[in-house]
Amino acid sequence: MKLYVCDTAYRYELEKLCRLFFPFEKIQVIPGEPAPETEGEDRAAALRRVSGNIAELTAAVSICGKTASRRDSLDVSRPDYADECERVLAVLLYECFCQLTGLRPRWGILTGVRPAKLMRRLIDGMGEENASAYFRDKLLVSEEKIRLCREVGVSEDAITGLSRPDSFSLYIAIPFCPSRCSYCSFVSHSVEKAGKLIPDYVELLQREIALTGRLAREAGLRLETVYFGGGTPTTLSAEQLEAVMGAVAENFDLSCLREYTVEAGRPDTITGEKLEAIRAGGATRISINPQTMEDTVLAAVGRRHTAAQTEEAFRLARSIGFSNINMDLIAGLPSDDLAGFQRTVERILTLSPESVTIHTLSMKRASRLSMGGLLPEQEAGEAAAAMVEWGEARLRQAGILPYYMYRQSKTVGNLENVGYAKKGYEGLYNVYIMDETHTILACGASGVTKLRDPGSSHIERIFNFKYPYEYISRFEEMAARKDRVKTFYEEYRPVDRRQPH
Repeated sequence: MKLYVCDTAYRYELEKLCRLFFPFEKIQVIPGEPAPETEGEDRAAALRRVSGNIAELTAAVSICGKTASRRDSLDVSRPDYADECERVLAVLLYECFCQLTGLRPRWGILTGVRPAKLMRRLIDGMGEENASAYFRDKLLVSEEKIRLCREVGVSEDAITGLSRPDSFSLYIAIPFCPSRCSYCSFVSHSVEKAGKLIPDYVELLQREIALTGRLAREAGLRLETVYFGGGTPTTLSAEQLEAVMGAVAENFDLSCLREYTVEAGRPDTITGEKLEAIRAGGATRISINPQTMEDTVLAAVGRRHTAAQTEEAFRLARSIGFSNINMDLIAGLPSDDLAGFQRTVERILTLSPESVTIHTLSMKRASRLSMGGLLPEQEAGEAAAAMVEWGEARLRQAGILPYYMYRQSKTVGNLENVGYAKKGYEGLYNVYIMDETHTILACGASGVTKLRDPGSSHIERIFNFKYPYEYISRFEEMAARKDRVKTFYEEYRPVDRRQPH
């Protein structure tokens, strides 16, 4: 598909809008208007003609011989003209796509990753009623998503309010899995292919943890949360988990720690010995992630465990003393349906986890445009939307309420990922990382350190190498980048270390 735009400053948002409807179609952005000889091609156009003080805005979409168009106008003298021009063009394109596809994405023209953060900012500036009206009337967001944003925003406000100017969180990346799930888009490597790298990786990871701990001490930072993610951290042996968690305890002051999470992950990697090591290492929260409790769906996506193994791992964790357990589910998995998802949620609720996170499947495969019916991705999106809506209602009924949310590109149905928790069991790190509340220091392959200026919203990133073999072979080069932590805090230092801890 070709996208013709009147102003290249708008290309990013308008291209993302096109991808709401056709996430895998290759989109070629072309400045200017389409030539007459291009009639008949699959294309979208967002155009502007200015006459005096009035800008005439037009959107037109042509797909497989069917066309739709919309028009509007703006006063060019209004102070927010440039931003409003972009928004109106997005609305016009959205309405054209809705007409031609029969779909109406529930998030309207909103394409950002953090909708609750936007809602919070608008509420601060214009009040809840006006902020909700802006989402509904200007961004075309559905009422149920507006309500979700407001509720999540209240929870996020309470959690971000715990953070101080000198606060930070620590992320430890373990990018290995027992096998790769067919839907996975994370940087992770199966033990079958990369297992030989684990001993060297663990050794160097401990070195990076020591380096990072020194930098945090020199900057006078206060550790709020620790998060071990992956991959699947329990791919490591109990001894390796002890070594890495021991390095964290040795090199960081954990006395002010509010939360320590380890993604125990796939049930087929969880053993009593590993859980004992995780608990002894200081973890206060773990995540056991079945994704589904339907054995046929697990087999279809390449997860080599059963629902019964999930239940066994959960009960084992309880017996060892874990009182804060999260469980991850995915809506829209291949071969799953609403009835299967409902059975999954009900089975999970019998275990009574403290929190449940419902992710929406992130799509990977492309299919060609077709007006002969809904695309496979679009059909999957409608099914996933039904799962997400039912799951939210059922979890609310069980007293497990939404507390954080984020969105990804290319999710089925343009839906969201939502964390639900019983009161007092919200995952703090999840909120801090998505809100960008404070600095996140990251260790391990694919880790991204985010340095946040305590006095503003300025953020600077330091990237570790993505793959374990690069992390190992170029460790010294990567470690040298971390020196930027020290100079960053020398430049941005409105932190008053005299504040009582």
